[in-house]
Amino acid sequence: MNLRRENVRMVGKLAVVAAGMFAFGYALVPIYKAICEMTGINILALGEKDIPGAKVKLAANTQVDTSRTITVEFDANARGPWEFKPAQRSVQVHPGELTTVMYEFQNIQNRRMSAQAIPSYAPQQASTHFNKIECFCFNQYTLEPGEKKTWPVAFIIDPKLSKDVRTITLSYTFFEVGGKTPAAPVAAATGIIKAGVGS
Repeated sequence: MNLRRENVRMVGKLAVVAAGMFAFGYALVPIYKAICEMTGINILALGEKDIPGAKVKLAANTQVDTSRTITVEFDANARGPWEFKPAQRSVQVHPGELTTVMYEFQNIQNRRMSAQAIPSYAPQQASTHFNKIECFCFNQYTLEPGEKKTWPVAFIIDPKLSKDVRTITLSYTFFEVGGKTPAAPVAAATGIIKAGVGS
């Protein structure tokens, strides 16, 4: 008799737990929407017509460390007869801030060529904190004679980067795939940039 009573009690407890889980799952969607509206997390997914007043101030990105400014310098090395350079030599960014810069390339040869870029960083410790969201270095490209291209590099510097680092140099070595010129100096592979960076 006691065993049956214990079983009935256990079934009752399980039924209460199941009902609680169902209620929580049912309430989760409106709770999520309320949290998103309060924090502004989902505001980027809204179209302009969906934003009340159309002039709503978007929530600030709390991951950006506005107390620090890092200078990012850009360098380009062409290992072959073509033109390759950054559109700007440097930018100042806050850690956690999304930044986009452009690199310009032109195949000045009279033949088609395939090429790819290899990045390197100075100081070397910056390489693990320099997060590229989009980069032409991810792919190989084929360019016709005289063809010009402009490619973006979108990046975020991790706020965990040492506060001693105030300047980072991002250098690209652009080489022809399958060409006679060696791909890149040993320095690029180790993250050490050769002399003349940023010049």
